[in-house]
Amino acid sequence: MSIEIQHITKQYGEQLALNDVTLNIDKGIVGLLGPNGAGKSTLMKIITCFIPPTSGTASVNGFDVMEQSMEVKRIVGYLPEHNPLYLDMYVREYLDFVAGIHQLKGDTARKRIETMVEVTGLGPEAHKKIGALSKGYRQRVGLAQAMMHNPQVLILDEPTSGLDPNQLIDIRNLISELGKEKTVLLSTHIMQEVEAICQRAIIINKGVVVADDKIENLKQENSASNVVIVEFENEVTQQLLLSIPQVCKVKRVKDNHWILEPEGDADIRANLMKWSVEHNLIIKTLQKEDLSIEEAFQKFTR
Repeated sequence: MSIEIQHITKQYGEQLALNDVTLNIDKGIVGLLGPNGAGKSTLMKIITCFIPPTSGTASVNGFDVMEQSMEVKRIVGYLPEHNPLYLDMYVREYLDFVAGIHQLKGDTARKRIETMVEVTGLGPEAHKKIGALSKGYRQRVGLAQAMMHNPQVLILDEPTSGLDPNQLIDIRNLISELGKEKTVLLSTHIMQEVEAICQRAIIINKGVVVADDKIENLKQENSASNVVIVEFENEVTQQLLLSIPQVCKVKRVKDNHWILEPEGDADIRANLMKWSVEHNLIIKTLQKEDLSIEEAFQKFTR
């Protein structure tokens, strides 16, 4: 299960939405990040055969999105950013309609509909017309239709938009489970969501891929400094900590937790360990301060 994108460019008149994008996405959950207007939705629409690229190629599980669009649509589930629903239809009626589009009939369709109602938490509202649902429940209906045909690849554009905190947890758990067996490309502006469920993040800015790596690597490798957070077993003073070679600034976080800032980009961990032995102080925890995913995002898109 994979998505392969080779030198994709998309131009709307004089506006360049995507500029020579090349990506390879395998099984698992990949976050697609970027500011508004970066080209995320355009890329998703190309992968799902809604719009053609200006140049370049894209394929899903070996099927070309231009030459074999019907095969691509059979194996892809898509939830667009602006969730299009028939508001006058009842929830189960709409899901039955979607099942028919995917040529699911009879008991197979009924069982699949009930499974989708259950896994997306639509049960309490399934008797209502879609137009009477809250935004959060409409989003669940959109997720249910995207997964109706049990696709191998899921393209989700802002899937948790409008969900309350409890619904967020449920849908995140669902997406996490799906990612164990499927390829999931997830676009979102919620950075906590990326950290919670994605193994990898792709950051697009102004139509160009500016970062593509595992979440932990994006946070660690792009850290601006060698700031460390240390916890001592015993009480220690600020003045004493400033005697550590190459430490220029210290700040207490709480109790015996301290933030130590080095001179320039110096790695002070070895000096800290040697100093603690000399002063008969026990270090309980020691870690390098990483960028948050929000800070990494800002660094790549500003």
